[in-house]
Amino acid sequence: MVTTLRSESIGAGDAASAGPRVGVLALQGDFREHAHVLSRLGARVSLVRRPEELAAVDGLVIPGGESTVMDKLSRAYGLAEPLKAAVAAGMPVYGTCAGLIMLADTILDAIAGQQTLGGLDVVVRRNAFGSQNQSFETDLDIPALGDRPVHAVFIRGPVVESVGPRATPLATLSDGRVVAVEQGNLLGTSFHPEITGEYRFHEYFLGKVRDRSLAA
Repeated sequence: MVTTLRSESIGAGDAASAGPRVGVLALQGDFREHAHVLSRLGARVSLVRRPEELAAVDGLVIPGGESTVMDKLSRAYGLAEPLKAAVAAGMPVYGTCAGLIMLADTILDAIAGQQTLGGLDVVVRRNAFGSQNQSFETDLDIPALGDRPVHAVFIRGPVVESVGPRATPLATLSDGRVVAVEQGNLLGTSFHPEITGEYRFHEYFLGKVRDRSLAA
């Protein structure tokens, strides 16, 4: 299926009715790739651009893209405050690359006026790995996802400069820089598992969505 900005939902075949309701923030970035991964894993996926669409889902993915543009558009569409409220209320949210920046409490090199949703007790640096032509791939050991290494692709990604006491690092590069972090129902990665066929982070996230739904 081809997903466009006008698509309201992406089904998961006959299993869709039983899957968790998950939104993908579709203001900018590679939301289509996330939507297809989540759909293949059995989720009922909706593209979120308005507050009422956010209210209809049990979890949210914030994709990679441009964090400054996402910030401006979220405020323009009236989504910023509902997103902050959802995070504060415990909605499971997974942010990749720009999505990680959006979830961070602090950005070291934010542009003038840039805001975040907050929630992750981390300090991040945007574009920590240089320009797009300096993108790279590497394998990461992530015990929370099993013994098999995760193949990670970094495209102008952020890095977690420091992790506060409420957050937990999940993955580091060989030089010790943190590139994946978790805090309660929040999950963030500097890299893009949605473009490599690496589904374990999305499965891990969906587990959080299911657990919260069962506890509600």
